[in-house]
Amino acid sequence: MASTSNTPLGHVWLVGAGPGDPGYITVAGRDALRRAEVVVYDRLGTSELIGEAPAGALLIDAGKAADNHTLTQDEITALIVEHGRAGKRVVRLKGGDPYVFGRGGEEAAALADAGIPCTVIPGITSAIGGLAAGGIPVTHRGVATSFAVITGHEDPTKPEAGVHWERLATAVDTLVVLMGVGRLDGIARALIEGGRDASTPAALVQEASTPRQRIATGTLATIAQVAQDAGIKAPALFVVGDVAALQSTLDPRRLAPLAGKRVLVTRTRAQSSTLVDVLRAEGAWPVVLPAIELERRVDPAAVAKARTLLEASDYRWTIFTSANAVDVFMDELWEAGGDTRAFRDVGICAIGPGTAQALARRGLRADVVAEESISEGILTMLVDTGKITGWRVLLPRAEGGREVLPDRLREAGAVVDELTLYLAAPPAEAPPEALAAVRNGEIDVVTFTSSSTVRNLATLLGGDLSALASATVVCIGPIVAETARELGLPPHVVAEEHTIEGMVAALRAYVHSTSTPISQTPGQAL
Repeated sequence: MASTSNTPLGHVWLVGAGPGDPGYITVAGRDALRRAEVVVYDRLGTSELIGEAPAGALLIDAGKAADNHTLTQDEITALIVEHGRAGKRVVRLKGGDPYVFGRGGEEAAALADAGIPCTVIPGITSAIGGLAAGGIPVTHRGVATSFAVITGHEDPTKPEAGVHWERLATAVDTLVVLMGVGRLDGIARALIEGGRDASTPAALVQEASTPRQRIATGTLATIAQVAQDAGIKAPALFVVGDVAALQSTLDPRRLAPLAGKRVLVTRTRAQSSTLVDVLRAEGAWPVVLPAIELERRVDPAAVAKARTLLEASDYRWTIFTSANAVDVFMDELWEAGGDTRAFRDVGICAIGPGTAQALARRGLRADVVAEESISEGILTMLVDTGKITGWRVLLPRAEGGREVLPDRLREAGAVVDELTLYLAAPPAEAPPEALAAVRNGEIDVVTFTSSSTVRNLATLLGGDLSALASATVVCIGPIVAETARELGLPPHVVAEEHTIEGMVAALRAYVHSTSTPISQTPGQAL
């Protein structure tokens, strides 16, 4: 029955989040999240996505796991109806697809009965996307032309089971069982009794499309023991059929050098997205552990003075040593009443192409760009050519930065105004899951984009970086590499092009050159 309240009705979006990788959400689903006032989210496949919601959105953890429900289904349905009636934009964020064992149909029906507008945004079901992430297609020419998706949540041994395993056993080429790990032995026996050959290839994909993904392969007869030996736990996909034998050939790690690599990203939260996006495009699994937070240390009077001198053309050069320096200074300049016009008669130097790109995003073009992201690059280009003798230079930068640049500039006769903007400090609170992954030795690659990220990560780990001893260490430039070396992490890769893209390209080339063929025997967990 439609509501008779004078409160305008809201709208509920049932959004499929995909199997686990936050990049698998649809554009429509992400856009709905970004407009939401209320988000009711499940445990699986949603944790990284709720950050897409607006800062003021109400976030409600529905917490549905196999044997641990924060809210019952009836309570969840009541919640979304309640907030819809209150005129809110509500996103019901569900792992996988809302209509594939997601009870989305029940929720949509309840909203329809309540007269609340509802839009269903499909998601990538784990039955297809999760298996693909593990290197298993549900169909393959000449191998499988049909598949079925089945819930394994019901006990196959009970007298009136809703799933007719004996019929399904030989009905289709590929069987994909969701939520069946706890009943694996019974399901396998029921399929064999139904006529499926005991030697049929089978596989399990645990926590598909996430950095914690694990795969185990065997046969229908052995898969239950394989799962026990490998410690495979829920959530996991169970697939039966000849396509499972293709896993060793189609393993994503065989198809791309970085696929499946767990890569630690230590940049600030605000900056990590660029590196995360590039890594995901390569098939890697980013583990985000921001090792720095920018604590602004700005003296408004000093910024006001710098603005006055810029606009008066008293500065001949402004030198930016990092993208952070660009962003913080331009924000502060704006707050002080200035803008890009302050640079109309001032030369702009950028240390490295990444800093030049940050300037470009702010509408400023660097007159001089040092090819290397180090102070010595600017010194070579300016001091050694005699361009700054007697000139006044503005140097906006972080607290505690290297003294090479200002010292050499002054030695060359320049008047240097250092403007402290921020301190690259360790974060007050690190993501516990990412921190645990590091401490447990689960990281394959660690990336450093500044010396601060190296030092602060060491601080977060209590000065002990031994958990990263087996990881590939990647540094964006030689100064960062030297810091890593000093702290006991000799770099394997130092990018020649000091940008995010250059760093990932160098990592890709290194992994490709050092990788060994992937082989898998039945029963081996990956």
